Amino acid sequence: MEKLKVSLRCENGVKCPPELRKRIKAAARAVLEAEQVKGPCELSVLLTDDEGIRTVNRQFRDVDKPTDVLSFPLGDTDPDTGRYLLGDMVLNTARAAAQGAAFGHGAEHEISYLTVHSVLHLLGYDHVDEGPMKREMRAREKTIMALLEPDTKTEEI
Repeated sequence: MEKLKVSLRCENGVKCPPELRKRIKAAARAVLEAEQVKGPCELSVLLTDDEGIRTVNRQFRDVDKPTDVLSFPLGDTDPDTGRYLLGDMVLNTARAAAQGAAFGHGAEHEISYLTVHSVLHLLGYDHVDEGPMKREMRAREKTIMALLEPDTKTEEI
């Protein structure tokens, strides 16, 4: 059984090319390895646009605006497969492309970063304020991104 199963779904005209699936899976796998998560896991990913993520944000968080990524931890084990169900990630590819351009590192890097960020949330990390939890999460993101993309500067994270 593979260590990580990623279920990927696209909506609102967003494309799901195989390269994107590989990038998301590699980023999620890097987090699981860095966090020493043992055993097989499963991650559900929805790729959408501003309107799609705004709808999800409004429905589940009562926040009526688009964002870049949302994370919904599940933290249960599938009794049939034995996989640990990490939860759901909703990624706004339009926002990722815009942020990647604005930060100068491109959409692909931004998608990797947002995946790392989301999977850390699914594993229990949070950044509700500017305190130690946020610093710890940012440090983990930076470390994992350096492992995932060693030739990329990560000061902007």
